[in-house]
Amino acid sequence: MQHDHEKKLKLQNESLIIPRAARTHWATGRRFRFTCVDRWRTIPHPWGSPKKSETRTGTIWIALFLTLRVLTSKISCMSRLRARAYSRPTHAVYRGKPLNSDAAMPSENSESPTLTTSETTGEALQQIAHVREALQRVIRGKTDVIDSLLTALLAEGSVLLEDVPGVGKTTLAKSLASLLNLEFQRVQCTPDLLPADILGSSIFQPATGTFEFRPGPVFCDLLIADEINRASPRTQSALLEAMAEAQVTIDGTRHALHQPFLVIATQNPSGFEGTYPLPESQLDRFLFRLSMDYPDPESEVELLLDRSIDEPDFALEPLMEKQRLIKLQEVVRQVEVNRKVAHYIVTLVNATRRDTRVRIGCSPRGSKMLLRAAQARAVLQGRQYVLPDDVQALAVDVMSHRISLRSSGINSEDAAHVLRDVLQTTEVPV
Repeated sequence: MQHDHEKKLKLQNESLIIPRAARTHWATGRRFRFTCVDRWRTIPHPWGSPKKSETRTGTIWIALFLTLRVLTSKISCMSRLRARAYSRPTHAVYRGKPLNSDAAMPSENSESPTLTTSETTGEALQQIAHVREALQRVIRGKTDVIDSLLTALLAEGSVLLEDVPGVGKTTLAKSLASLLNLEFQRVQCTPDLLPADILGSSIFQPATGTFEFRPGPVFCDLLIADEINRASPRTQSALLEAMAEAQVTIDGTRHALHQPFLVIATQNPSGFEGTYPLPESQLDRFLFRLSMDYPDPESEVELLLDRSIDEPDFALEPLMEKQRLIKLQEVVRQVEVNRKVAHYIVTLVNATRRDTRVRIGCSPRGSKMLLRAAQARAVLQGRQYVLPDDVQALAVDVMSHRISLRSSGINSEDAAHVLRDVLQTTEVPV
């Protein structure tokens, strides 16, 4: 017994007592693995047998060193996560560039297409004309709606189709995606639809012990949100960032969407059973709010007799490639805008803010979108400059859902009537 006690004292004098949690040698920095179940492990001291006070002092310094090392690792990890969460996408998405800045204008040595020198632009415009004709064969008697939809496509804006069920809103959107050979996803909005069902979510993988991001339907070229006002306000708000900035933020990480990216949402009129009105902040993200309305009797008769299959969009062949569409969108950004035309747009917007019948006028985003839509209309008509006629033709569709009237029980027709009055009373630049 006395021999064992002397052996134990000798072992304590020749070693340092280090907690089991320490997994790195205090002097050499080499890592080791614990194989015993004892609470304490002993490591030989490199300088012989220290005194008892030196042993305690060394233990305190080792504990402080380990604590500082753990804190430093946590701070470094948090810094990397924060840098990754707040970093911008690696590729530039044209959403915040100035409309007429020097960066947006082509240089002399630039290879960007222009209306006067690029042959591909003329071919793309011909293909757009073929797409327009094909859509007219699918949707009878709605030429104005088809033209507005193509204008929104070139202006990189989203479209809200509002009308009663069964007039061809979803068919029009699916036909456009088929003719342009775009990757599209369709989401049927219901009250129990969650934001993760649209954006995607992170799924835990037991095999690797990590989270893997699974993208949702929003990661496509054309998203069809059918009956969007049947979804809850929480789910509706999931599309705000996607429509405004062409990106989504999930778990603190930003994900860039496809290019081009377009949202075509359909909704039933307000007052229908099971509908949630879209808030003003979400309505302001849409470039156009269009109404399909019922077809005229002659067009409906042709629709009944000329349709051999139930779903005509399945028989459509692509008439234009996605890269051609992107080139044409670049051309739209380069269309010349005279200062008088820009001043005319600002005058119209300010008139909606001063009108006594209007509670909330058109926002600055509305004026920017009106200018971009006018540029797209000019391209479709073969011009490289914007006219006041382009602004007048698009003002009602662009601004009718961006103003709020003071009277109760209003609808889109009342707002359109106010805007027509504004157009008539505003002086047109010459």
